[in-house]
Amino acid sequence: MQPLPHIYSVTGSAAAAGQVTLSTAGAPDLASAAPSQFGGPGNHWSPESLLTAALSSCFILSFRSVARALRLEWRRVECTVEATLERVEGVMQFTRVVTRVTLTVPESVAALLCERALAKAEHGCLIGNSLRGQRELQFELEREPAGQLRAQAV
Repeated sequence: MQPLPHIYSVTGSAAAAGQVTLSTAGAPDLASAAPSQFGGPGNHWSPESLLTAALSSCFILSFRSVARALRLEWRRVECTVEATLERVEGVMQFTRVVTRVTLTVPESVAALLCERALAKAEHGCLIGNSLRGQRELQFELEREPAGQLRAQAV
């Protein structure tokens, strides 16, 4: 990791109507628009869905790091984030984030080690730590039977 502080820069540009184009160095442009709940078309990433996606991605990347440090053997992680937007004291804000994780591990891996890694990933997620709302982690472990063949990328 590079020394802190880190600076992240994204440029948004738009005409008077239509989508917003988001750009950052080294990545493809991304189209954004208001979600259908705010009268938008509902067929683009919205600021709300981008924040929720950032939470899911951050959790998974944090989990990878924690699992590597704990030498946790795992096969797959799936992370669904549900963020609740409400008006609080006249201001719109996310009040609750529920992170639902399904972790697939070999049969031999201890459940306690998995729980510890998942909790550490949730605690270490910098996007989640940057929000005010209540956070909740729910998880399910799926066991991969010993000797089960897995497809391997060539």
